[in-house]
Amino acid sequence: MEKRLIARGLLAGAVGAVLAFAFSRVFAEPVVSRAIEYEDGRTEAAHTQGVHEHGTELFSRSVQGNAGLGFGVLIFGIAMGALFAVLFCAAYPRVASMGPQQLSMRLAAGAVIAVYLVPFVKYPPNPPAVGQADTIGSRTLWYLVMVLASAVLALAAVWLGGRLAPRLGAWNGGLAAIGAYIAATAVVMLVLPTFDETPPPMRDAAGTISYPGFPADVLYEFRLVSLGTQVVLWATIGLVFSTLAGRLLGAGAGTERPARIPA
Repeated sequence: MEKRLIARGLLAGAVGAVLAFAFSRVFAEPVVSRAIEYEDGRTEAAHTQGVHEHGTELFSRSVQGNAGLGFGVLIFGIAMGALFAVLFCAAYPRVASMGPQQLSMRLAAGAVIAVYLVPFVKYPPNPPAVGQADTIGSRTLWYLVMVLASAVLALAAVWLGGRLAPRLGAWNGGLAAIGAYIAATAVVMLVLPTFDETPPPMRDAAGTISYPGFPADVLYEFRLVSLGTQVVLWATIGLVFSTLAGRLLGAGAGTERPARIPA
């Protein structure tokens, strides 16, 4: 049964990836194009001053925005769908008060918060032209550390809430666990390094601005649509998986919730 649930998680991840790609293609690509226009203009201004800030692209913009983006989102969505199904299989036998649909939606909400939203606060995504090439390795490493820390602390908060529930009640125990999670993630964010690499205005030898800094509205819109893409992905995974798992486990209307995942 676990294999059949994981297969449904893979399908839910693939469907979520397709919708997330469509959302990103419609809403994110125009913002990325504006960021690239800024980068090209800044490069020309830098060349005028005898400064070289831009390397050679390995892939064309068309390849990056279509095949590259689609393939990357598909692989990520399938991987997250499989992970989601594994978490469901681990949580379902331990949560007697929830059916598969309700559990799936709660897991999806928790995933988008712990895996993306909390790391987003510390390390928000940046469009092209924002960030230095020589720091991309360290920025990626610390972002992954933040994702891992947030996920581990979220699981610890769930465990803590379960331990506190018999003494404080489910509501108070849950609030205490959420407070502990917020406090712990705040400490992690304070400890981890910060990267502020948004390009400032370019100045000539006389100190006059020869090219403006990166547009704040482009940066804001890019981060907003990035967040929207993740919400679309996880909401779709939760909805599709909840439907498929509910049918598989026989937890539809008028049926009793199974006490465990059948063998």
